[in-house]
Amino acid sequence: MRAARTPAEAWAEMLRGNERFVCGEPAHPHQDVDRRAELAHLQEPTAALFGCSDSRLAAEIIFDAGLGDLFVVRNAGQVVSDSAIASLEYAVAVLGVPLIVVLAHDECGAVRAAIDSQGADAPPLPALIRKHVEPIVPSVRAEGVVAEDGTIDAAGIDVAAVQRRHLRTTVAALLTRSEIVSSGVADGSLAVAGVQYRLAEGRATLELVIGDVGTAVPA
Repeated sequence: MRAARTPAEAWAEMLRGNERFVCGEPAHPHQDVDRRAELAHLQEPTAALFGCSDSRLAAEIIFDAGLGDLFVVRNAGQVVSDSAIASLEYAVAVLGVPLIVVLAHDECGAVRAAIDSQGADAPPLPALIRKHVEPIVPSVRAEGVVAEDGTIDAAGIDVAAVQRRHLRTTVAALLTRSEIVSSGVADGSLAVAGVQYRLAEGRATLELVIGDVGTAVPA
């Protein structure tokens, strides 16, 4: 990867890297001693990535990137928080990244925890975990059938639909809560891409984009 200056260039670089990973032909760029020395006093990442902490979602591996290529922010379920926004704002305002990728995935434990927490007789979650997954709960309730007692049928809910809705909500929250992000999108220097990763296939698919990455958004 190289430092891209437009959102479209950055997304094209990431797509090429992911395709190499999917095909089992990674180049493992920028992972040698020379690259380490080159980055000792500066960084110019191609993009910022806000993704889930899931151990199967290592950003540099699935996009076949190396040292200094991606500015990565992660937490369980890619839940928007002040610290996540601040980190992404640093990537945009200081490092000049032209693209933020919000990376969701199937079989997400945080989404599953949010779904299960709304079921009848759901055991209470530890306090900090409950607080962390609370932003996912509106997506759960929007996709589920809410009973008179306020619970939902956790077993019958469409998990993929919850994941997609939560991804879109996360992208929207970044723009509404960060003037730096929304201003960058408005002037064309930045795009925010919502991407879904499929664990078995290894492919990262564009679900939505705010801004221009030069790629049609799938229906």
